[in-house]
Amino acid sequence: MSSTMSQAESPAGVDPGALLVRLLDLWTCKDLQGLRAEACRGFSGLAEPLVGLLEVLGGCPGAQRGRASTLGQVVLGEFQRWRGAQQPPVGLEGVSGALVPALQSTALGLICDGQPGYMEPLLDIYQLHTLHRSLLLQHVTHLWDSTAFREAAMLATKLDLQADLDMEKMCVPLVLHDKFPLVEAYVKSHPHLQEALVSMLDAWCTPHFSLDTLRSQYPAVCLSKHQADLMQPKLIIKHVFRLMDKFNIDPAKCSNSVHKRKLDSLRFLMAMHFREGRMSEENWSDHVQAMVEGSVELQVYLVECVCRYGSVRQAAEWARCYDLPRNRLPVGVWDTLQSLPPAQTGVAPVSGASPDCWSLSPDDGQRYYQLPVARGNVHFLSTLEQLEPCRHTLLQPGTVVGVDMEWRASFGTGGRQRVALIQLAVSGSVFLLDLCAAGFSQDPQTIRFVRDLLANKSILKLGYGMSGDLRSLVATWAELSEQPIKVEGMLDLLHVHQKMQMSRRGCEGGRRGVEVAVCEGGPEKGLSLLVQQVLGKPLHKQEQLSNWERRPLRQRQICYAAADAYCLLEVFWVLQEDPAHYGLPADLCSIGPAPTHNSAPTQEQRNQDKTARDKGRRGGRKMKDPGAPRVCAVSPRSGGGDSVGEGEGPGQGEGPGQGEGPFVAPQELRVVCDNMLQGLGRYLRCLGVDVLILENDDDHRVAAKLARTEDRVILTSGQPYQTLKSQVGEGRCLALDCGERAREQAVQVLRHFRVRPTPQHVFSRCQVCPSPKVCVCVST
Repeated sequence: MSSTMSQAESPAGVDPGALLVRLLDLWTCKDLQGLRAEACRGFSGLAEPLVGLLEVLGGCPGAQRGRASTLGQVVLGEFQRWRGAQQPPVGLEGVSGALVPALQSTALGLICDGQPGYMEPLLDIYQLHTLHRSLLLQHVTHLWDSTAFREAAMLATKLDLQADLDMEKMCVPLVLHDKFPLVEAYVKSHPHLQEALVSMLDAWCTPHFSLDTLRSQYPAVCLSKHQADLMQPKLIIKHVFRLMDKFNIDPAKCSNSVHKRKLDSLRFLMAMHFREGRMSEENWSDHVQAMVEGSVELQVYLVECVCRYGSVRQAAEWARCYDLPRNRLPVGVWDTLQSLPPAQTGVAPVSGASPDCWSLSPDDGQRYYQLPVARGNVHFLSTLEQLEPCRHTLLQPGTVVGVDMEWRASFGTGGRQRVALIQLAVSGSVFLLDLCAAGFSQDPQTIRFVRDLLANKSILKLGYGMSGDLRSLVATWAELSEQPIKVEGMLDLLHVHQKMQMSRRGCEGGRRGVEVAVCEGGPEKGLSLLVQQVLGKPLHKQEQLSNWERRPLRQRQICYAAADAYCLLEVFWVLQEDPAHYGLPADLCSIGPAPTHNSAPTQEQRNQDKTARDKGRRGGRKMKDPGAPRVCAVSPRSGGGDSVGEGEGPGQGEGPGQGEGPFVAPQELRVVCDNMLQGLGRYLRCLGVDVLILENDDDHRVAAKLARTEDRVILTSGQPYQTLKSQVGEGRCLALDCGERAREQAVQVLRHFRVRPTPQHVFSRCQVCPSPKVCVCVST
């Protein structure tokens, strides 16, 4: 504290030192109510409140174990409330001009001395933004040099100092620590910094990027294994594309990420066409041409892939299409190219194209759902005159309309997906709205018709996963962003399907309260699986990934688009006839979205969890065996907050307003733990949960196989979550933070699946093998 701030020079009044002593006593006694009252009285008695506040804060202790906040934060909060109630409000205007710089310097010093919780209120109370910019930059640099990277970035952001700081120096430690929200706040409102940030991340996506080299440039940055795992090229590329979209960055400035994403997309297209046969020659050719356009490297890679998966002749045709040099071609392709008949360069080869027929082939007709509507009742609308009969037919009270939308797949290569076709199906007819017809698509009457249809409560709209369709629709029509679209009378059959799947597996009131994802149950998934389960045959999906922006559309595309919307009607009619047969309520429209299980907890939930754990530490009973895990009774509260009381028995903590559904016993939960969560697996096994634990040398895919064959839920962490989730479905894979202790992870799992262990369950099964009984095993 400077001499200007010394007590000898402080005006008469309440002694700040004596006030601090009283506040410390109340804080030690945990008398928060008395502390607040005493602080309010003390502030009123200070001759110079702004001087006394800094003296009190200077003597407050820092963070303490078991305390969610510090004494200084509580004092600052009370000062803010007291200050707001004063007339006129207490501020620097009432302080001697010679004293102001000293007060501001002291306040800034408190922020930089490891008290980040003081930052927001002190910036406001002492108007620190008025200090000289060089002094502010000096304190930001001090924070950064003290490895307080987060606090340095926060202070620079709040004082708008970004223009005078090195963006890379400030942001790299935050990116390495996975603090992307703070990084994005740092570059907000600074387009040149946004572009520099995305370019920096894109530079990390080259094959030559080395995390060790980057860490050597920032030796003060310490990374956990989990944080190092997040620096994988695939995850960095995801951030690049997300930020490109958020900041509206030109993809040409992110050539590395775009190139890598296109390479991955080409591999996917090769597998879809050559291995799985799920994409026709025409559709595949359309997509690969768009993917490799303008890039010789991608064109060469395409030829190599075709040579590997297809034939040398086909590879030679693609090499001729792009006029590739001889030295870039695989062995044998150049010689084959010389033997080809003359053809025009730049024309993509399409071999073995299937005939463009309206109806499916006899074999496919036996295997797949067929549109029960004649071609003449499928109307392709591209003018306002054609739209009028559609409007008259659909906008009638009581109408049931199947709604679907199609857009060209981008395969994650950037750009927002814009709707190319809207399908609207009613009994006996299907209307296809062509949103690639510019005059028709952007006409206010077309937009008003779609808005009126979606907002009409008296018209029942049927969709499947409509949230994605609506996002694409908003990206297509800017008017829907300015005046948000209002959706009424919508039944999303995705939610109905989830309800069906849960009932099929006996999840409600049955063995386990675990949601079953709709992509399980064989090769079919999503809407195709629902159609198969209800109507007996799946959808023919070969045209799903076709080019929906090409005009004119082929007959098979039109038939597929019409069937995608009309099947929603037929599924609804069957379910409506006998909902109980499918485990559904009588009123299908009452079915809402299933609760999500993989979203991160909010800050309020974390605070509630921490408070509950603190109470448990103070009041929980000690176990007789110090090596045994403590039993947790889990009782999710309404509103998403959960409390965990240690040492509670069954039935305790179940007050009004708590989560619905029965608790289950530990042995009824069957999980497989990834090899990164072996400690969690052993902990859960101690509590009686049926656990399989992968060995260190097991591939992550083993977990997916065990989950499918033995009906288990996967517990994993980090990057493998995205891969495993896609193999078993989102509801059957739970991601945990591997940086937490095994006990904290176990509490999350028990809360998530509503498992209630009792003391009788502890050590009730073998701790070495998955046997449900205690047996003699030798751990190797």
